[in-house]
Amino acid sequence: PNLSILDGWWAEGCIHGKNGWAIGSPDKCDDENDAESLYQLLEDEVIPTFYDNREKWKQIMRSSIQTSVQFTAHRMIEEYKEKYYSVYTENLESV
Repeated sequence: PNLSILDGWWAEGCIHGKNGWAIGSPDKCDDENDAESLYQLLEDEVIPTFYDNREKWKQIMRSSIQTSVQFTAHRMIEEYKEKYYSVYTENLESV
C-alpha cells in the first residue's frame, strides 16, 4: 500500500484508507506538518491495520495494485500523445 504526500500521481489516485494513505494536506505542505501526519497515520491507522485486521490489509493491498496499474509510464505517454502531441502536430500542419 502507498503512504505518501499528495503529489504526483498519488494526488489523483489516493483513496485514503482504501488503497493507501495520504500524508498531510495538499493545502499545507511543510516538513513539520507532514512528519506529524506521518506519525499519526502510522500509529492510528497503518500499524493497527497491519497487525489487527489482516483482511482489511489484504483488501488495501489489492486496491493499491489495482490503482497503481492505472498510473504507468505507458499510460502517461499515451495520454501525452493523445492530448498534447496531436494538438501540437495539428498546429504545425496549419502553419
